[in-house]
Amino acid sequence: MQPARRITLTDDVYAAVQTLIMDHEVEPGARINIDALARRLAVSPTPVREALARLESDGLVSKRPLVGYTATPLLTRAEFEDLVEMRLILEPTAAAKAAGAGLDEAEVAALRAKADLPAGPGEIAAFTAQDARFHHSLAALSGNRMLHDAVVRLRAHLHLFRLHFPTAHYGVSASEHHRVVDAVCAGDPDAAAAAMRAHLTAARDRHLPFFESR
Repeated sequence: MQPARRITLTDDVYAAVQTLIMDHEVEPGARINIDALARRLAVSPTPVREALARLESDGLVSKRPLVGYTATPLLTRAEFEDLVEMRLILEPTAAAKAAGAGLDEAEVAALRAKADLPAGPGEIAAFTAQDARFHHSLAALSGNRMLHDAVVRLRAHLHLFRLHFPTAHYGVSASEHHRVVDAVCAGDPDAAAAAMRAHLTAARDRHLPFFESR
């Protein structure tokens, strides 16, 4: 086992580099200099390499022979539509299965707590992380491990909120989450699937102006 301090350092560096990429301080497509990044974060190159390996699995960086790591480009319009299509296939089904699973009070309370989202400027990272927790937790409550794994592997939140962060998300997304939870609590699979579908479609529409302005 690794010492706890080493694990914490690796996690901290991972979070720091992820934030730099999400905030475009490391520009999409830019080459990543490991030594320079280590100096900036005041750490050795080793945790930076470990962080980049994790971020490669997230799809935020890519590694090329003789070049090293680069930040991946932003989604194209076609890739964005493909991602939304995949979510519309997976997540309404997950919501419906969770609604039919007969969740206990503790599970419902935990899910409802995750439905709430930070609602203010400067909280993009916290919003993105909490939004992911809600969707991933709901998929876990479906009882289908492969469905949950597929939702998590999409890394949808990392890619979507890297495009831009529509201010229209504040307040609205949490309300949409709670409508999904209400349907899940009522044990209504059809309503839960419909609420999730409506949420994903509305989120898609909030991101579309990014592509229209490019």
